[in-house]
Amino acid sequence: MSAGLKSASATATDTAPGGTLAVALGGDWQVIEPRPVWTTVLGKRSPKQVRPTVDEVDRWDSSLLLFLFEIAAWCKINGAEFDDAELPEKIRRLLGQFTTAHAGGVPVDRSDRFLTSVGSATLETWGRARAASDFVGETVLSMGRLIRNPRGFRWRDCLDEMQQCGAMALPIVSLISFLVGLIMAYQAAVQLRQFGADIYVADLVGLSVVREMGPMMAAIILAGRTGAAFAATLANMKANEEIDALETLGISAVRFLVLPRLIALGIMMPLLTLYANGVGILGGMAVGAGVLNIPPTAYWIQTQSIVDLSDVNTGLIKAIFFGMLIGLSGCLRGLQAERSAAGVGRAATSAVVTSILLIIVADAVFAVVFNIFGW
Repeated sequence: MSAGLKSASATATDTAPGGTLAVALGGDWQVIEPRPVWTTVLGKRSPKQVRPTVDEVDRWDSSLLLFLFEIAAWCKINGAEFDDAELPEKIRRLLGQFTTAHAGGVPVDRSDRFLTSVGSATLETWGRARAASDFVGETVLSMGRLIRNPRGFRWRDCLDEMQQCGAMALPIVSLISFLVGLIMAYQAAVQLRQFGADIYVADLVGLSVVREMGPMMAAIILAGRTGAAFAATLANMKANEEIDALETLGISAVRFLVLPRLIALGIMMPLLTLYANGVGILGGMAVGAGVLNIPPTAYWIQTQSIVDLSDVNTGLIKAIFFGMLIGLSGCLRGLQAERSAAGVGRAATSAVVTSILLIIVADAVFAVVFNIFGW
């Protein structure tokens, strides 16, 4: 301690009636020296009012203000009254500025009760579900108006979106589908070779790719590629107030922006699925020829014997629904985005997560329905 300085002290005394705790401060309060801790001075008391005094303080700086701020924060949390009537005007003014500057840092108990949290979560979920249902309903109505009056539809925008989500996605769909078919054939070959049933690799790969993996992998690829692009584009337009401008001119954002993207995905998704099916079977054929010594002709004939038109139609039905879910999710998240750069990123992320979740749920529902009808 520096020479000539008195140790800072704080003494709590129950001197006033009505639950008032008088706190007498004294000594020199310097930030470079130790100072008392309010919780230690308070002890186990629970006063209704705290009244600090600084009559015995010789020299002080912000260390004194920090201690008084601790007392004020404790009073705010515990519902006690902080009585600063005995403090000098200068200290009261500085303490008020200090409290205002740190208003966001005062630890206030904001935890809700269990029922309050459940109610808030329920209301939030209901609001989101209602917004989604309103969007789907508006899209269906716009689709009905399009069928009655197709001349007002922006076919050029739809063709551009078809190119972006269809033709431009062929390389990544080719790679993923080929690798999926190759991996499935490898895994099946390990087991089937033990029983001399190598040729049935074609059956397993063909059915799996056509009924499940073809539409599923194409949908997941488009969810990450096209769904995120839809959400980012619409969110950026919302941030730039372009959608507000359309609404001001009386142009429906759903019909002008959503329908071209939705129809483009609905058309291209089955085509990409057929392409993914063929490439996946080609990957299995490569494993059959290179590892199992199955001629490509025999592999193809075996695939034709097990895969019929009903299996192909099953995958195409899934693909159409998957494409609609991806388009709706991407456009909905884009229209709901915040008007900021961060909102654009969050909208794209939310669109991908929502699309993949809906794809998995829809695939599970299709599996149950097809099993019930014997498809």
